Amino acid sequence: MAFILSVNGISPVIGKNVFLAPNATIAGDVVIGDCCTVWFNAVVRGDVHSIRIGNNVNIQDGAIIHCTYKKSPVNIGNNVSIAHGAIVHGCTIHDNVLIGMGAIVMDDAIIESNSIVAAGAVISKNAIVKSGTVWGGVPARQIKEIDTELLEGDVLRIANAYNMYASWYAENWETDGKPRNRI
Repeated sequence: MAFILSVNGISPVIGKNVFLAPNATIAGDVVIGDCCTVWFNAVVRGDVHSIRIGNNVNIQDGAIIHCTYKKSPVNIGNNVSIAHGAIVHGCTIHDNVLIGMGAIVMDDAIIESNSIVAAGAVISKNAIVKSGTVWGGVPARQIKEIDTELLEGDVLRIANAYNMYASWYAENWETDGKPRNRI
């Protein structure tokens, strides 16, 4: 059963058809939309500010979503993939975005729609990743523009695949489509 914790009297709100891995942690002022997945050892910690997550978002194994105390919340749009081991901290991520494995997105950064942050990239505080671009490196910079093939072939395919992967864990789901391992 996932660790779902209240902090200072505020409990996470979790949408419909959400898969939570048994050792995922969701704490505090967190709202997760519908058809999302939070995978093994992922942490979504809204203890110092709010975290708002849209629909069809996957937070993969070992990813960390956190905020800055009373200053920088996290807002994540729809169709977003936060890959294995990524850190998303106090930033805004719009729709149709892929945050690559091990990437770091720092406070007050904005990742606009239809963008990719490459594996291992570090998006600096206050950076703006423009729509339709790929950023990589440390510190990250724009390395190319996204074409339709990359957007549909990687960003949207990955976002949609994680609900299929969650279905493979069918024993964790009740017959009404709600996962057993949630409040």
